[in-house]
Amino acid sequence: MEKNVAVIGAGYWGKNLVRNFYSLGALHTVCDSDPERLKMINENYPEVNLLSALPEVLNNDRIQGIVISAPAERHYQLTKEALLSDKDVFCEKPLALNVAEARELNELADRRDRILMVGHLLEYHSGILKLKELIDSGELGKINYIYSSRLNLGKIRREENILWSFAPHDISVIILLLGEVPQEVAAFGGNYLHHQIADITVTNLTFASGVKSHIFVSWLHPYKEQKLIVVGEKKMAVFDDVAKKDKLLLYPHRIDWIDRIPIPRKEDAEVVDFEMTEPLKEECRHFLACMESRERPRTDGTDGVQVLEVLSAAQKSLENNGQVVPLEEIRPKPYFVHPTSTVDEPCQIGEGTRIWHYTHVLKDAVIGKGCNIGQNVMIGRGVVIGNNVKIQNNVSVYEDVTLEDDVFCGPSMVFTNVFNPRSHVSRKKEFRQTLVKKGATIGANATIVCGYMIGDYAFIGAGAVVTKDVLPHALMVGNPARRAGWMCQCGEKLSFVEGEAECERCEEKYQEAGDTLNRVANSTEG
Repeated sequence: MEKNVAVIGAGYWGKNLVRNFYSLGALHTVCDSDPERLKMINENYPEVNLLSALPEVLNNDRIQGIVISAPAERHYQLTKEALLSDKDVFCEKPLALNVAEARELNELADRRDRILMVGHLLEYHSGILKLKELIDSGELGKINYIYSSRLNLGKIRREENILWSFAPHDISVIILLLGEVPQEVAAFGGNYLHHQIADITVTNLTFASGVKSHIFVSWLHPYKEQKLIVVGEKKMAVFDDVAKKDKLLLYPHRIDWIDRIPIPRKEDAEVVDFEMTEPLKEECRHFLACMESRERPRTDGTDGVQVLEVLSAAQKSLENNGQVVPLEEIRPKPYFVHPTSTVDEPCQIGEGTRIWHYTHVLKDAVIGKGCNIGQNVMIGRGVVIGNNVKIQNNVSVYEDVTLEDDVFCGPSMVFTNVFNPRSHVSRKKEFRQTLVKKGATIGANATIVCGYMIGDYAFIGAGAVVTKDVLPHALMVGNPARRAGWMCQCGEKLSFVEGEAECERCEEKYQEAGDTLNRVANSTEG
């Protein structure tokens, strides 16, 4: 199989990707808007196709893979366009600048059966892979603590802060080594060269297993340092990526308890040998292998999303003076809540539900899937709402009210939960339950006095006041509400001839028998 790739962006890091894919015999095209860069590529790789416009790359059927090394703010759009053009994609970190966009790209790649790989380079470093092997084998014992530092007085970016520039490498490696993502994140930093861009950050990660981790990154440091320290109960490991040799050391230090006092016993370092290869070349080789085998990459879109979740939590903490941020706060919810609304935890809200302006959902409420909750609505504590329920503006659903699936509550309709309220008398122990059954409709400005049941597919007319149980399919109007007919399941009023009716809209057939309505089964039904 021909494995042709195009590299988008041949700048600071892109030129290294160009070099490696060329050496692997897979470089077909380099795309860059800078003529000087393209000129340099042409001098070094004269047989490579050079383009300045992305559409020309995406429309070329000979190119199977797109390698994105453009500025971070363009990663999302370029990756999306490439996936929609049915190209496999290797995108440098970060995959996007927010979690929602990264999730969208990951889902898009899955839907279109495309390879999506993220450039978390250290996960392809043979020293890191050897360290992972030692941890998994139990050589270090139970892991207690991981510390990483990535420091330099080097390239200072203005499109992203130091957290987003350096820390993704360390976050991805720590997740790889532990096999879990953190539960909570806290970050602190300092802005010295630009008042809005952090030059130095320290990020604290807390994991469910009890492991703690600290990540120190800076581009205001007098010398280059890239270290990862793993502290286990049996041994401690030091990975030093800057060291020219002996990059991975094990320290079999131990702690002896004498008279209930911990006494450290230091031992000499043990050098861990491994075959050193260029991590970037291994990363490029892995992308090509996944293009051929169609297996998910080691650093796939899910890996990219996890790192972005941690980065986003760290950024939120950084902006709030080190406040601890649970990762759950960062993960996109499967439902929508308008920023002006308040949702008290804990509560349950189903997938696809939309909660609009100035609404308050109290704790322990349960709201099903696909609901639409309008403006200025109150959902009381412990209220249970089914699937596909629509509640229009200015409705309060009080405690002890239950709405089954497909219920419609019109604008400004009123529920109550106390039969004889007094301001100066507590009635909390006298709440009466109200049950609105499947498919029922309650019209605008109607009032439902508490303690009654509204039957399946009943229809409460606008302004009606319900003071008793309502039969299934009953049309109720007036004050107090009285039955004025029957309603079809689809919402049309039924007209009867000799006790039988056929709905003009859906052609369902019904029979009336006193105070009950029976649906007539079609001959095709069991």
